[in-house]
Amino acid sequence: MYSDKVMDHFKNPRNMGEIKDADGVGVVGNPTCGDVMNIYIKVKDDKLEDIKFKTFGCGAAVATSSMITELARGKTLEEAIEITRNDVADALEGLPPVKMHCSNLAADGLRAAIEDYRKKKGGEKDD
Repeated sequence: MYSDKVMDHFKNPRNMGEIKDADGVGVVGNPTCGDVMNIYIKVKDDKLEDIKFKTFGCGAAVATSSMITELARGKTLEEAIEITRNDVADALEGLPPVKMHCSNLAADGLRAAIEDYRKKKGGEKDD
């Protein structure tokens, strides 16, 4: 059973879409369930100025993608990279244990997008 918050983020996802000129893109997938997430970030002054996602997967995957964008927007890269799967699940007021891998995917996708951004900048750390 999903919480009302999970259902809200599934039915009304926030920040869905693609950033064409993204500064970083994270692509992650889970072969077990077939979920695939693309997280796009736009960085300005070491902060996530914009973040969007495109997700192919179950309701929990869409909801966690939506929630990670809400949690990360406006944060510094260092703050955003610290967002855990439990932070995502807690913000959604819980996920069924069998769906926890979806929140893990969202956190991994955000980290992958930040790592992609840093790689594109020549490996510099944004301090």
